[in-house]
Amino acid sequence: MKSVEALVEDIRLVSEERYETIQAVRTLIRKLVKPLSEEVKYGGILFSSGEQFGGVFAYKDHVSVEFSMGAAIIDTFEYLEGGGKLRRHLKLASPADIESKRLAEYVPLAVRAANDAA
Repeated sequence: MKSVEALVEDIRLVSEERYETIQAVRTLIRKLVKPLSEEVKYGGILFSSGEQFGGVFAYKDHVSVEFSMGAAIIDTFEYLEGGGKLRRHLKLASPADIESKRLAEYVPLAVRAANDAA
């Protein structure tokens, strides 16, 4: 299985901006969530803290932060996208979107939603 660092370096070869965005997302989540584990799955990096609560994925034109139980989050900021049964995501075009789309406020809600659903 590919390591997180190997995946991140592969992303860097394709897009410096996607790399910077993913690293900024990872830094923020590491600061907010303890304990935290990361694993490579489904082509991205999945985050767990007791329960898997989300992940970060690089696409051609953006980075997506996916929340496993995002449909259970009360989205007062209205930045979450997606209409599936469980998941919701934030699309980040650049590292600046991490702050403008309030990722730091969504992460604790995502962790709580995942743990409540377990």
